[in-house]
Formats: sequence, C-alpha cells, structure tokens
Amino acid sequence: MARESESGLPIEPVYGPDDLTGWDPGRKLGAPGAYPYTRGVYPTMYTGRPWTMRQYAGFGTAAESNARYRQLIAHGTTGLSVAFDLPTQMGHDSDAPLAHGEVGKVGVAIDSVEDMRVLFDGIPLDQVSTSMTINAPAALLLLLYQLVAEEQGVPADRLTGTIQNDVLKEYIARGTYIFPPKPSLRLTADIFKYCTAEVPRWNTISISGYHMAEAGASPAQEIAFTLADGIEYVRTAVAAGMDVDDFAPRLSFFFVARTTLLEEVAKFRAARRIWARVMREDFGARNPKSLMLRFHTQTAGVQLTAQQPEVNLVRVAVQALGAVLGGTQSLHTNSFDEAIALPTDRSARLALRTQQVLAYETDVTATVDPFAGSYAVERLTDEVEEAAVGLMRRVEDLGGAVAAIERGFQKAEIERNAYRIAQETDAGERVVVGVNRFQLDEEEPYEPLRVDPAIEARQAERLAALRAGRDQGAVAAALDALRKAAEGTDNVLYPMKEALRARATVGEVCNALREVWGSHVPSDAF
Repeated sequence: MARESESGLPIEPVYGPDDLTGWDPGRKLGAPGAYPYTRGVYPTMYTGRPWTMRQYAGFGTAAESNARYRQLIAHGTTGLSVAFDLPTQMGHDSDAPLAHGEVGKVGVAIDSVEDMRVLFDGIPLDQVSTSMTINAPAALLLLLYQLVAEEQGVPADRLTGTIQNDVLKEYIARGTYIFPPKPSLRLTADIFKYCTAEVPRWNTISISGYHMAEAGASPAQEIAFTLADGIEYVRTAVAAGMDVDDFAPRLSFFFVARTTLLEEVAKFRAARRIWARVMREDFGARNPKSLMLRFHTQTAGVQLTAQQPEVNLVRVAVQALGAVLGGTQSLHTNSFDEAIALPTDRSARLALRTQQVLAYETDVTATVDPFAGSYAVERLTDEVEEAAVGLMRRVEDLGGAVAAIERGFQKAEIERNAYRIAQETDAGERVVVGVNRFQLDEEEPYEPLRVDPAIEARQAERLAALRAGRDQGAVAAALDALRKAAEGTDNVLYPMKEALRARATVGEVCNALREVWGSHVPSDAF
C-alpha cells in the first residue's frame, strides 16, 4: 500500500524506469553548477569544501551571547547566527512596557550600538560570516553591525553575512511584523540599494520558508509560498529602478529540513529548478548568479520533543543529512534540548559535532549530488515541483504575494495543513516516537538552561545611562531627518545610520518610522 508524503503526494513502494517515461535529463537535471541548478548551484559542491556550519545562538545580555559565540568559534563553527529577543524583533527597547517579561528570553537583547559593540567584542568582523535572524528592524541591526565594524577598522566591503529581512513571511506565519506590507517592501528595496552601494558582499535578504514549515506548511507549500515572496521582492526592487542583475545575486533563501529525508531532498532540488526558471524567463536575468537559489537550512525545531529529548539527537542527524544531500549552502543543527529550554553549552556543542561528523566522517561530501538519477527522488522532485507551481499560480491569481497575504490565503492554507498533521498525530496515524508510541512510564529529569530575570532591570539601567550620556539634540535632529526621508522617497538607511551613530535606540528609530508608516493590523478575511 502506498504511503503519502508530507505534501500529500503518493510514495510508491517501488520506482523504476517507467516512472520517468518521457523524462528529459538534459532539461530536468543539467550539470552541477549549471542551469537549471537541480543538481546544485556550484560545480564541485562539497567536494571542494563543506557547507558553512552555523549555530543559531543568542540569549540574555550581549555579554552572555558573546561568550557563547566565542565558545562556538573555538569548537569549529565557521559562521555565526544571531538570535534576537522578541522586543528587539518587534522594534521595542528593553524598558518599554510591551517588552516586560520577554527581555533576553528567546534571543539576545540589543537596544543600541553599545549592545552591538559588546555582542561582537573580540570577534574580528572581517574574518567571520554573520547571519542575523531579524526582519522588520533588519535595516537597524545591519547598520549597527556596520558601525561596530567601522570601530574595528573593518571597511564595509569586507563584511560578509546575511540579514533575514523577510517581512512577508512574518505576515503569513510568524507575526513579528511592525509596519504594513507596502512600507515594509519600500524599506526592503532601500536595503537592497544601500547594500549594493555600501556593503556589496552582504546577502540582503534570506527569504524564509522555515517559519512557514514550523507553522505547519507542507514541503510543497513551504517552497511555493517562499518563492512567491521572493518574486514579490524582486518585483519591488525592479519597480524601484534597480536592474535585476544588480541585486539578485545577493538574494538567499532559508528552508527547513524534516525527518522525511527523501521528500526534503526532492524539495530542495525542485526549489532550485523553479527559481532558476522564474528568474530567467520572467525577469530576464542574465547573470548566472541571479538564477542560483542559494539557501541556508535549519533542522526542524517543530519536530523536536520534550519527551525523551535525547531521541532528538537522532532526528537532527537525519534532518541534517537531508539538508546536505539536498545541497544546502549553510546549516544550523538544533540542539536536542530545545523543546525544553534554551540549549546548554554541551547540547550546542553536540549539535555542531553532528555537522562535523557528516562533513568529515561520512562519504556524502565525496561526490556531487549523490541522489541524481534515483527513480524515487527524481519522481518526487517532479511531483513536488508540480504541486508548488500550482500553489504559486493560485497566489498569482490573487494578485501576487502581498495581495494574497492581505486576503489571508497563505495563512489559511498552512493552518489547514497544520490541523491535518495534528489530527493524524492525535489519532496515532502519524508516529512521533516517545509521544504517541514507544513512550516511557516516567521521563528522566533534565536541568535546562535558565535566563536570569534580572537581565531586564540591567538592560533598563544601561538604557538610562545611554540616554543620560548622549547628545539629545543630535538624536532628535537625526530622528527628524529619518522621518523626513520616510515621508518622501529618499533611502531611509542613510539617516537611520546617523541616528544609530548618535546612539538613538532601536525602539526610538522604529517608533519614528511607526509615526510615518503606521503599524500592520492582520486580516483573516480569506
């Protein structure tokens, strides 16, 4: 009896040549590093060097997170990935009433350039690649990073890394938005222009399907809605007067890796093929780098369990293997205790060691695209591609990603799939080891990492000292210049940088933009 994939596609017990009848390998596959990039974006992939090993980390104060980053670098991490707390993600200072109880809890608290300076103390920014998971206030955190680099004597053209900067998926699946979609897209275009001129090696956006998957999206939904958002960003930049080949090479993507290894490999291959075709045929991109879907992967946090948490080590290893076999450019492996609390030093190190075992003890890096030509994987790739393209057409029929978001289409589709998954799990049709099968009568005790609640008071003290010691007139003038740019058509990043240099806080800068652009109110109309 055939099983169904996560996308609801049939998985047959056996695949053979008849399943690829009429299949043209030249059109569907190509060579690694060549159009349509099904087999990977680079000719040699991991045979030249392994993927970038990032570990997503950040909690408490900037000083505590800095200590964790130094440990990860010492253990062999090749790229940093910064987690920010919810107040920072929402553009509020740590002493704002709305921030109460959340300071430093799910990431590091960053209120000003002084916090950013501490966060990267002793870490040479010209020698490390930094990814920052920040969206609505992404421009601010990038500029704070650039200001710290300037203090280190590092020119902007030496900085490498990524800001997530994908606000559209916030409206769909995650919720840490600030401004309405249209000014948010204007801000994205300003970031593209700024980085093209000032920070040319920086990846200006990481268009994310990960959070949609965490909210319940199927693999087909994940890539369909992510690529539809990508199309909207490209249209916005082109409409702002940019040439597609000036910014498209710096676009990147962010996907999940689930335990369903075969479909995940197929998903990554299908996503590359769709994006290459869209960029060449719909946008007329000529630079081969504009056609390449380069992506970061994180193992599936939503699949981790608080029950028998050590089993998560096995899940993460399988998920990471799927990401590698699918051709990821960088990878974060979740720690086994993340369903319980923030990772401990030991669990974070084990997560990194999982990547290192894959890279240096297995043979998956010995050849490019090991699954190419697999009857099962090639058939699944075609089927995931077909399902994703069908969903992308539905988004286009609604007027594009923003129009579909405003009608609640993507959110409703994901919620329906999440409900289906929950029903199957509750009924025992979907096995979750340790949860609905193979349970223990009594769970073993586990001591989690806890964030000191006194952090909030300490951050408030730092903010009070900062405000008392800065030039208030300079801050006010800089914020006025920012409002004026937001009201007009000038690039807001230049006055924003000067406001941050004058030690305006993240909350003050975001509030200045809220005064001009307003705040987003979600719709459940669809």
